[in-house]
Amino acid sequence: MDLIKVAEQAFLNEKAAGFPQFKAGDTITVTQKIKEGDKERLQKYRGVVIQIKGQDALTRTFTVRKISNGIGVEKIFPFQSPSIDSIEINKVGKVRRARIYYLRGLSGKKARIKEKTFVKPTE
Repeated sequence: MDLIKVAEQAFLNEKAAGFPQFKAGDTITVTQKIKEGDKERLQKYRGVVIQIKGQDALTRTFTVRKISNGIGVEKIFPFQSPSIDSIEINKVGKVRRARIYYLRGLSGKKARIKEKTFVKPTE
């Protein structure tokens, strides 16, 4: 059993540890490396985090949902994917669930997520 853990630790992506901490309900932008033939480019995918799944660092994934031309598109990203260049948090959402699947059935203004506001301490 320990041999499996050692092998998993050898394949961990160090860049994944540098990603910001986010949770379900947050709006994030995932910059992904896309390889087309011999060229490589960066493509941004911005949407709401629907869920974060997995226990250990090697198998954790997160699902991002966006609306493209009126159609909901969901994409699952592994945290350890070498194709992820960076993750940027755009908004911090205020939700009461860890997996917000109910967002799939909503459209328009009902599909909005309240934004968490932070108060700066005055000195």
